[in-house]
Amino acid sequence: MDRAAFFRELWLHYAALTPQAPVIRALFGGETVINDHVAFRTFAATPLALDKLEPRLLALGYRRHAPYAFPDKHLAAWGYVCDEDPDAPLVFLSELDVTALSPASQAILAPLLAAIPPQAATHAQVFCEGPMWPGLASQDYEALAQESEYAAWLAVHGMTANHFTIAVHRLDPLLTLSEVCEQVQAAGFALNTSGGMIKGTPVELLEQASTLADRQKHSFADGVCLSVPTCYYEFARRYPAADGRLYQGFVAASASRIFESTDRRPT
Repeated sequence: MDRAAFFRELWLHYAALTPQAPVIRALFGGETVINDHVAFRTFAATPLALDKLEPRLLALGYRRHAPYAFPDKHLAAWGYVCDEDPDAPLVFLSELDVTALSPASQAILAPLLAAIPPQAATHAQVFCEGPMWPGLASQDYEALAQESEYAAWLAVHGMTANHFTIAVHRLDPLLTLSEVCEQVQAAGFALNTSGGMIKGTPVELLEQASTLADRQKHSFADGVCLSVPTCYYEFARRYPAADGRLYQGFVAASASRIFESTDRRPT
């Protein structure tokens, strides 16, 4: 699979979980919109761990750029860049250290992780494979979410793009991030205000904002159907560094707040 086909397939899978995304993208030019980055979540120390998935990104022309840590959420991450194509989106890949969770949460996750095929990450399509494990009961989902929204989300949705991101600095005509947020809100979409509507500053070379995740009904293994958060759309404006090149990294403090776009909230 080449890089263009990879992102086309990824977008289709993501848009099915995120009906707000095509609507919002249409506000700013539709298919002409350039995607700043795409993000994925996974479980560490499994056949889907970061080091198992990374070779698929390298095969698509990416390289490691910078590591990130989120100790309060028990997460580690890497950012990836594609030097051969300036329009290729950056990739942000994070993983959850399950051993840092409580024994109760580890017990809920154990049968799910044990079901992952050992060779699960041998092809690029793994990034839109969805869950590779049996469904969990609604009470287990609720218990997981109490401790780790990330774990609960991943247990339900598995491998899929957690979000795509509009490259605000590449819009034509150029808009500020505040103007983008105003248009998104005017269209009826709620934004993540954790840590402020806009996270980061021009001094940090990156400003970010995001919607709250869409919600869809999900049938759990015990027959209970609940409305759960799916995916969200992000907006990023990058600024040039001292060498004149656009900043290619991420700001950990901002990313930590962006993670919360999939936290459960009242419907």
